[in-house]
Amino acid sequence: MTVSFFDTHSFERPIFISQNEGFKFEINFLEGRLTSSTASLAKGSQVVCSFVNDKIDSECIEALSEIGVRLIALRSAGFNHVDLEAAQKYGLIIGRVPGYSPHAVAEYTIGLLLSLNRKIHKSYLRVREFNFSLDGLVGFDLCGKTVGILGTGRIGSIVAEILAAFGCNVLCNDKFPNSKLKGHANISYVDCGQLCKESDVISLHVPLTPETYHILDREMISHMKKGVFIINTGRGALIDSKALINALKSGHVGGAALDVYEEEEAVFFQDVSDKILQDDVLARLLMFPNVLISSHQAFLTKEALINIVQTTLENISEFQKTGTVPSERLVIPESHLK
Repeated sequence: MTVSFFDTHSFERPIFISQNEGFKFEINFLEGRLTSSTASLAKGSQVVCSFVNDKIDSECIEALSEIGVRLIALRSAGFNHVDLEAAQKYGLIIGRVPGYSPHAVAEYTIGLLLSLNRKIHKSYLRVREFNFSLDGLVGFDLCGKTVGILGTGRIGSIVAEILAAFGCNVLCNDKFPNSKLKGHANISYVDCGQLCKESDVISLHVPLTPETYHILDREMISHMKKGVFIINTGRGALIDSKALINALKSGHVGGAALDVYEEEEAVFFQDVSDKILQDDVLARLLMFPNVLISSHQAFLTKEALINIVQTTLENISEFQKTGTVPSERLVIPESHLK
């Protein structure tokens, strides 16, 4: 079976090649992102493999269907970049990797918080230039602070437990509370209003859905404690970036650490260091001294990559055998397909 891999990177190709020895798929690695204009590159493949910033809209899905593609194997847990109605209409199966390594993202979240608070990135750059001054590097103890966690799925729950171990008072909000967290002395579930009002730090771990799009907008930010830190390793569009900029300018938000950005597909995962950045909102965020931005790398550990590769290849193998993927990895139930 031939599989066309879109938006592939040097850090993942060796793992796919190694793990594929047990499957023997014919892999066609493509650097370009999957869009309606590049879909034709998958001609001859029954399966395409997609990454998080591909644009799998209705036009793309129609083009894939016309060349005989039957499975879109996502190398991600999220599927907000896929037009599910179009996939259902054309009968394409969508498989995903629902849980590759929650520890990878959770640990990176803590790393971002520590770096933002203690200015570790600034100190590193100073010392490289033989500047050993401590001016401007004052942070605060996390122990005793209140941290709000929006979303307590696999990742959010681990973040909550780590911060509780730091001695933080952890406030959680989720439609489906985690019973394990409920029994923790330093962790409690509260409504969103109380979480915003009392938290010194707020970390986002909810999936991106129409309901959570811009969940952190101007109004929600206005209810937060003055000087709050915001951490986002979930999806960029959970935050209204322009509202965040205004809150940073006024000082209402004390700092932000973002591993994701709502318009990231134009620049993330690419080297654009020799180009003029066209995104004025991202450029403005990068100018704030109290904003730390990384390039969607929270998932990037050896363990997570191996898990993503293995699960993706297993999904393709199951499709080859049965015409579908395991139910827990299936985005659209078979009963809803064309």
